[in-house]
Amino acid sequence: MQEIDEETEIGEVYMRSLIRSQLRLALIVSVVVALLVGGLPILFVLVDLDALQVGPVPLPWWILGAAVYPVLFVIGWVFVAASERNERAFSDLVERP
Repeated sequence: MQEIDEETEIGEVYMRSLIRSQLRLALIVSVVVALLVGGLPILFVLVDLDALQVGPVPLPWWILGAAVYPVLFVIGWVFVAASERNERAFSDLVERP
């Protein structure tokens, strides 16, 4: 930790490594969310789900209004767990004797 506190060259390499791994994780999660949520309207058009109704509301509205949120919650939970794992690995690396 002393290398990071004193802003040495090794400390900068450690920090760049952590930032790079966190950025990579964030980009992967962003692409997954964009494909899942952004791909739903395309799926709705291809499968013609607009014709299906659940009560007075079209099925795509139910999917976008309710079903997407548990999926986003799970993706967020996985992201936080992976981010913490990256930070633990970084901390273990830095604190090695």
